[in-house]
Amino acid sequence: MYRLCLVWQTNTGDNMSKFLKGLLCGGMNGFFGSGGGVIAVPVLERDGCSAQQAHASSVALIFVLSLVTTVAYWLNGGLAFGEAWKYVPWGLLGAVIGSLCLRKISSVWLHRVFGVVIIAGAVRSLLV
Repeated sequence: MYRLCLVWQTNTGDNMSKFLKGLLCGGMNGFFGSGGGVIAVPVLERDGCSAQQAHASSVALIFVLSLVTTVAYWLNGGLAFGEAWKYVPWGLLGAVIGSLCLRKISSVWLHRVFGVVIIAGAVRSLLV
């Protein structure tokens, strides 16, 4: 398993940068219901994490953001627990399979697969 990549910096400029990037990750997660990882992965890589650590660490970040976003959606009446719950068992299985695959894939292929998924999502969004 990959350990989480924790990058601590105390420079005020770095703190402002982390504030803005964190705000962007959270904003995307809140607005789109996902997407913070698209920002978090490259940011974590630039901060010194390996590709695998960045992907694994972004999951920890998105977990926290998703909890907050879920509560916000619930309080605003926009959450359909019954519909979402139908996907949980299969999502859990996919999460385990994905985390096992992350351990075996090279950084080059991880970047390629990530890029293809991002492009496919963009194309799908533009065609809807």
